[in-house]
Amino acid sequence: MFIQKLGGSWITHPFLRSSFLLKDPQDIKRIIEAGIKEVWIDEEKGEPLVTESRPTEPTSTLPEKVSETTINSSPKEEKKNTAGSLMEIDIIRARKLFKDAKPQVMAMYKDARLGKAIDPQTTLALVNEIDLLVQRNSAAMLSVARLKNHDDYTYMHSVAVSALMISLARQLNLSEEQVKLAGMGGLMHDLGKALMPLEVLNKPGKLSDAEYNIMKKHPAAGAKLLERSGAPTEVVDIALHHHEKINGFGYPNQLKGDDISILSRMAAICDVYDAVTSERAYKKAWDPAGTIREMSKWEGHFDKQIFNAFVKLVGIYPVGSLVRLASQRLAAVIEPGTTSLIKPKVKVFFSLRSKEQIPMQVIDLALSGCKETIEGPEDPSTWHFKHLETLWQ
Repeated sequence: MFIQKLGGSWITHPFLRSSFLLKDPQDIKRIIEAGIKEVWIDEEKGEPLVTESRPTEPTSTLPEKVSETTINSSPKEEKKNTAGSLMEIDIIRARKLFKDAKPQVMAMYKDARLGKAIDPQTTLALVNEIDLLVQRNSAAMLSVARLKNHDDYTYMHSVAVSALMISLARQLNLSEEQVKLAGMGGLMHDLGKALMPLEVLNKPGKLSDAEYNIMKKHPAAGAKLLERSGAPTEVVDIALHHHEKINGFGYPNQLKGDDISILSRMAAICDVYDAVTSERAYKKAWDPAGTIREMSKWEGHFDKQIFNAFVKLVGIYPVGSLVRLASQRLAAVIEPGTTSLIKPKVKVFFSLRSKEQIPMQVIDLALSGCKETIEGPEDPSTWHFKHLETLWQ
């Protein structure tokens, strides 16, 4: 078999490459001993598989026991065969990744605050892990990325932007090298905030003009730290220019149009989207669907082509959006549409006619014969639903 990618969490695998033709039985032993629980294989580059016939009915719960080694032919094939449970399983995996990532990102910010050099290469394991889950199920990864509490926002925002950057880089069909640089840059784009005064950085309310001017120094501070640490030029550029705007009214250098690198143009979109869809101490999170609609109106702010690719990535109705159906019911989007941006999978739970909750029902709007449609997004803040995220998490 040809191994395309090695799975597992937080491991340094014992091979020179992550992709190679598996010929030596000893390599299988080395894979298991390294703690790798899953690999992805490319059937076109290896010998044809001979597999047993297995039932393909989706399951709604996790298996009681996972085998020692799980082989997946590809993320796309797995989505076809286990669509019913894949989102649930991958959300659990994404949650674990975010939990495991927090102490590493916190340590990176602590070192920056102490003036220590940051070794960008130490982030590669995390970037590869994020990339693995993004390729497996980007919707699960990005939906979990929205859930942050006030205390860990700074750290989890970095991981979330990294996931968005990797997803967008793959949506734009960038090279593998660019994908890794996008992920690394997303992870460290706000590192300069570690060098800002804590009383300004942690202020729970709106910043004054003077405080805002102080915070506007974080891109240059982060870029300087990363440059001194030997980070790739592209990563330094993301840190320095993720607040630039296409119309030239961004900061710190008022760059315009193509003078802004493609990775920094991507970072501008990913950074804003995650920031406004996250709850903060001084503001409620914006609804994802409403955020996409609002960001599309900001003329001159973002690169239009890249923003259109971003919309295709997260959907017009991203996972977690509250929507109003033609049947006058409310539903939460639980999975993106497979064939159309306006036909996601939703979970219905509330009747607008009776103004009360109803038995939950999952509807795939993309299925042939489905006459249900989305009339538009709803603002969750007007309904005061508690724990709405439990419907899609």
